[in-house]
Amino acid sequence: MIELFYANTPNGRKISIMLEEIKFDYKITEINLSKGDQFNPEFRKISPFSKIPAITDHKNKISFFQSGAILIYLAEQSGKFYDSNNRNLINQWLMAQMGDIGPLLGQHHQFHHYNPGKSKFGEERYFNIAKRIYKDLDEHLSASNFLAGKEYSIADIATFPWIARHEWHDVGLKKFKNLSKWYAKISERDAVIRGYDCLKKGEIIPKV
Repeated sequence: MIELFYANTPNGRKISIMLEEIKFDYKITEINLSKGDQFNPEFRKISPFSKIPAITDHKNKISFFQSGAILIYLAEQSGKFYDSNNRNLINQWLMAQMGDIGPLLGQHHQFHHYNPGKSKFGEERYFNIAKRIYKDLDEHLSASNFLAGKEYSIADIATFPWIARHEWHDVGLKKFKNLSKWYAKISERDAVIRGYDCLKKGEIIPKV
């Protein structure tokens, strides 16, 4: 049994989607970020930077923090979405999400969505970066079905929930034909739909 320490953020949804894709039994321990649950000393024993998601694999008696590391672990345990013959490319696109796409779109969320009007410089900087990320992804996907080639992988699972907040970004996902096609294709997967709404609150993946 996998215990997923979760909030319905893009990083949290990476793992709920992955668990649904690989059909592992799991239970959710919800971390209420607005109430500061992430700073609970017991949670910090698992996630020392007080970040979700984290998991405990009770069968193997091991815990993980950092969503990329969790995805790799679950992929290796299940033998899915992490093709050994394509691992170098998958790793590159997974790290691109972890180090570039996620953190930079996260900053765009802070300035553009949560705190508009507080910093013109911050809003303009991260809005322009968001547009660049969309453009770069669109160009890459013009020659590739998925981020790391022909097959769906943990790189796609990691990136999808960030693009699922496209309504917050105000970039205009429809303007990016290849990225829109990739997004729509993934959003129709049954496991993605279940993982997106793993709390069963009726949360629906935004359309293109």
